[in-house]
Amino acid sequence: MGAAAGPHGTGRALVRAPGPRLAEGIVTHATRRPVDTALAARQHAAYVAALRSAGWRVGAVAPADDHPDAVFVEDALVVSGDLAILGRSSAPGRRGELAGAERAAREMGLRVERITAPGTLDGGDVLAVGDTVYVGRGVRTNEEGICQLARLLGGRKVVPVGISGCLHLKSAMTALPDGVLIGAPDMVDTSVLPCLRVAPEPEGAHVVVLGPDHVLMSAAAPRTAAVLAADGLRVTSVDISEFEALDGCVTCLSVLVPGRGGE
Repeated sequence: MGAAAGPHGTGRALVRAPGPRLAEGIVTHATRRPVDTALAARQHAAYVAALRSAGWRVGAVAPADDHPDAVFVEDALVVSGDLAILGRSSAPGRRGELAGAERAAREMGLRVERITAPGTLDGGDVLAVGDTVYVGRGVRTNEEGICQLARLLGGRKVVPVGISGCLHLKSAMTALPDGVLIGAPDMVDTSVLPCLRVAPEPEGAHVVVLGPDHVLMSAAAPRTAAVLAADGLRVTSVDISEFEALDGCVTCLSVLVPGRGGE
């Protein structure tokens, strides 16, 4: 959550390496298939290299090898300015991932708050676009979690968005550097959105803004990448097939914190 870094990258990217139990991760919407953990490790390394190449300083969140889904670090932490909000997933098995994310946030000097019961919230449901924060209401995030997030964010406008047929809001839509939303209209309640640019393929709904004219996308969305490149954006594509097999996407694998340097 938050704005992109400057053209040479002025922010910090938090990542967590995939653990040995990755193949046991939760599958909600994808068709379960075997996951190649060695290939996943190589894909994750390439993803991290893409962040570094864009100028982001990468920091590692402590491993949580007992938690298969811990690599999807975005779900544990929502960052807005100097505030870090620890999520509370509706999947109880994922709540053990929070300790390492909290340590990483505190080491960066961020204030830490948390979503508490009965609220549930995954960071993958939180999409900040300017002063507006869209929050997916679905299987992982409930109304109470959204209300708590709104209180913690203070003056920012929070817009709940109903989602269906996908795990998180960012599974269905993200935003381009200019703030235009892009995604799959059949998975989100478009009545609460100002507009939604339709991605040519499902994986094209997932965009990480690396800079004012630079986006990171899945290699599984070549048509979307071509369209965005034709619009003048620099597009970096990465293969994350082993994470997509676990309902993951490019946004899930990092937390970008603008304006935070250091290693």
